[in-house]
Amino acid sequence: MFKKFIYSLFTATALLSSCNAFSGKPADNKSAENAQPDPVMYGKLDTATFASGCFWCVEAIFESLKGVKEAESGYAGGHTINPSYEEVCTHTTGHTETVQIFYDPAMISYQTLLEVYFASQDPTQVNGQGPDNGDSYRSVIFYRTETERELAEANKKQLNDSGKFSRPIAVIIEPFKVFYRAEAYHQNYEKNHPENPYVRNVSIPRLERMKAKFPQLLK
Repeated sequence: MFKKFIYSLFTATALLSSCNAFSGKPADNKSAENAQPDPVMYGKLDTATFASGCFWCVEAIFESLKGVKEAESGYAGGHTINPSYEEVCTHTTGHTETVQIFYDPAMISYQTLLEVYFASQDPTQVNGQGPDNGDSYRSVIFYRTETERELAEANKKQLNDSGKFSRPIAVIIEPFKVFYRAEAYHQNYEKNHPENPYVRNVSIPRLERMKAKFPQLLK
């Protein structure tokens, strides 16, 4: 009975703790090169920038889609230059955990990315997603063009008008300014750390729910 109690307590803690509690950060990881604006270019691919909670899972969600060539975890939307993960986790930088998506528009459209984005989260949760709370986990669509803004606003309005949710859609829509690539150990985190308690209990179930909704879009 006592062992069952301890196991239940551990499971509850893993489910309720935010992803930063299980980051497995290298103790000496202070490399400045990870905090610079992302220099990577992927040819003529288009770029989309979304935030919706812990970036480990958001990155894995979009990398599983046909037409997405790469997704990178980072920080956007704030005022601190070259923020570190530790700084962002204090919720004082203005940044939110963000994923930059490089995709082939001939294979997948921005509209389809938006549909996956809204459907792979609770779009009504304010300043957080699941067990992750605070403005560094807020949901944001960072648009680059007027067309992207119009599509994002239309999708948000459609969900608000659908009656599907009892609360208003909380996703923020704002212009893209700058993206800072996260530290190297965050990239492909879910793939590289399937044993992580947060990944097992939060990230992977969220990814699997998305896959069940969009099987036709998967690689």
